[in-house]
Amino acid sequence: MQAFYSPEIINGNIFLNKTESRHCIRVLRLKKNEIINLIDGKGGLYEARIISENPDNCEVQVIRKIENHNKRNFYLHIAIALTKSIDRFEWFIEKATEIGIDEITPLICSRSERRTVKMERLQKIIISSMKQALVSSTPKLNEIKTFEKFISDSVITEFNKYICHCSEGQRQKLKKIYSPGSDVIAVIGPEGDFTSDEIQFAEKNNFQSVTLGDNRLRTETAGIAICQIINFLNN
Repeated sequence: MQAFYSPEIINGNIFLNKTESRHCIRVLRLKKNEIINLIDGKGGLYEARIISENPDNCEVQVIRKIENHNKRNFYLHIAIALTKSIDRFEWFIEKATEIGIDEITPLICSRSERRTVKMERLQKIIISSMKQALVSSTPKLNEIKTFEKFISDSVITEFNKYICHCSEGQRQKLKKIYSPGSDVIAVIGPEGDFTSDEIQFAEKNNFQSVTLGDNRLRTETAGIAICQIINFLNN
């Protein structure tokens, strides 16, 4: 069953926006009385029936609502350095949304080779991934922050805070120290990893150094590994 995004859904008849209407009627060629899924980005999953086949303003009728669809008992916030290749960062955004994440902050670190990104495009990728995976709550996408600013702003939070890096020193495996049901902030560095000064700064601000395993992972792969580990341990 196809899924469409509509942030304002109430019981009764509603109209899909122009983009969703065209995808529904012109691209997928769905017809009157066919059943579709709707997600509102606020935890609601709906079943709806197509009432009109207008490609610019498709009308649908809500017939069933599921509140708090796939609601998790934990909160996952990943702050991840922008990758040199924007395709890799967009891949992370897409897959993290599908697996399950609550908040994403793009980071600029000392060794970052990219410092800008088109936020509107990333938001579109998130919505597309939500529809693909029937994710009913929209992950929060924050504006870009410097590493130092992000770490400083995170001091007052009571989340479990982890910094993932490949440097030598005492690092524990994330999967062994994480307690299911607890909230997480994890930071991931750029292709050249964090500098020793960045690691020390994070550790002084109560971030725990962790490893994701024996292999050296790319930035975007490390982000996906964290998503998978936290979601797996909670399920």
